[in-house]
Amino acid sequence: MEQSFGSYLKQLREERGWSMNQLAQAAEISGSQISRIENGLRGVPKPQTIRKIADALDGSYEELMKRAGYLESEHTDQKSGVDIPVPEWATYKDKRDFKKMLEDDGDLMFDGIPLDQEDKQRIKDVLTGLFWEAKQMNKRNKKR
Repeated sequence: MEQSFGSYLKQLREERGWSMNQLAQAAEISGSQISRIENGLRGVPKPQTIRKIADALDGSYEELMKRAGYLESEHTDQKSGVDIPVPEWATYKDKRDFKKMLEDDGDLMFDGIPLDQEDKQRIKDVLTGLFWEAKQMNKRNKKR
């Protein structure tokens, strides 16, 4: 049986020797939210929350996203050759839209200063999570 996201988060936290409150403080989210996630009383957190947890634990954002069910399969970015996670439910059209979004590869700048590769990757990670979350929400809304 596959481990739930909450159980996996608890395992990571305990391996670090942290209390729920220590993780909550490091991730800048509430202790009650950590408790609800770990005890299965709350659904899977949003990608932004998962990013905060991953950063707090110095863990892999991608692995947490996979455990949360956001990322299932891989898509290869043609330019970099890097595998980019794609949810299992994504249709051909969804994948096409995602590829189009990633191919718009102009220089990324902040305050007129080009971003380094690490910052670009962090932005790509956040955009990937937001893109798939929005797609999934749109699919749910169409079913109603």
